[in-house]
Amino acid sequence: MKTATGRARRTEQRTVGVAADQEVSSRILTIPNVISLLRLALVPVFAVLIVRGNDEWALAVLAISGASDWLDGILARRLDQVTKLGQMLDPAADRLFILVTLVGLAWRDVVPLWVLVVILLRDVTLLCLLPVLTRHGYGPLPVSFVGKAATFALLYAFPLLLLAEAPGALGATASIIGWAFTGWGVGLYWLAGVQYIRQTRQLVAPRTDPQETAAG
Repeated sequence: MKTATGRARRTEQRTVGVAADQEVSSRILTIPNVISLLRLALVPVFAVLIVRGNDEWALAVLAISGASDWLDGILARRLDQVTKLGQMLDPAADRLFILVTLVGLAWRDVVPLWVLVVILLRDVTLLCLLPVLTRHGYGPLPVSFVGKAATFALLYAFPLLLLAEAPGALGATASIIGWAFTGWGVGLYWLAGVQYIRQTRQLVAPRTDPQETAAG
């Protein structure tokens, strides 16, 4: 019985993406969390810059955001400062940056509206999973490797699409690479979404006790 219970717990940990030896604390004031909060604070700054057409400063803010996204994850693991708050702040900052950037680029006709709709539809779909997970005693699912790869692809794509507005060979090259990253990013974004849906189904599906099955 204990062996079966232990195996179920290990399987559940793998399902939700939490390593068995990883301690997730409830601390609030940590270096990674401060970095994530600063990245969130840059979202309205970027929105103003993109609307006003200050592309150079907007690109700089995007570069800082991308670097801080990589840095807070590294520091959280190296300093043993993985926290529940950080697990929510980091993806929230990423998604806000993606949404605000897409809205700004769509408003300026840099990207077609369908790109915004496709990405927004995926996030709305995942948002609908939260009440289901909460009812079964689970928090938000941690970001998967595919989800992180999708975010990186999109965060690389947007500066390139913005740079594509430049005239000449620079703009043409940035446009080709930027749209390649956009295609990969959107595909991986939805692939990660399908994985999250499957994980949710595995977590909330009723488990059958082996002893009850044998007795029946």
